[in-house]
Amino acid sequence: MSNIPADLKFTKDHEWLKPEADGTATIGITDYAQTTLGDVTFVELPEKGAHLDAGASLGVVESVKAASDVYMPVAGTVTEVNSALEDDPGAINSAPYGAGWMIRISPDNAADFSGLLTADEYRALV
Repeated sequence: MSNIPADLKFTKDHEWLKPEADGTATIGITDYAQTTLGDVTFVELPEKGAHLDAGASLGVVESVKAASDVYMPVAGTVTEVNSALEDDPGAINSAPYGAGWMIRISPDNAADFSGLLTADEYRALV
């Protein structure tokens, strides 16, 4: 069974979102997603300052098996990009909820988080 932390929110497309104390949110792909993709070899992420709508592609993850779009769980403006993934995209495989995070955003509306899946709902999905 995949690792599914209880303090995160999830999408049906296998992204996770962690609300941060400062009002921002950190986003990445789930353990299930990285396992399905296999060894991640390249990550393309948006520019800091980009505004992305919910459901829009925030980037691409390429692996030895496939290339997959990663989607925004909620609308927001990118405040930070995990540039360490340029040199070490495998961090997504080794620590999808830690060093493998992808972007941080300032959400347009934090109330949108309530529309995402809880850990239990995501566990039932996968």
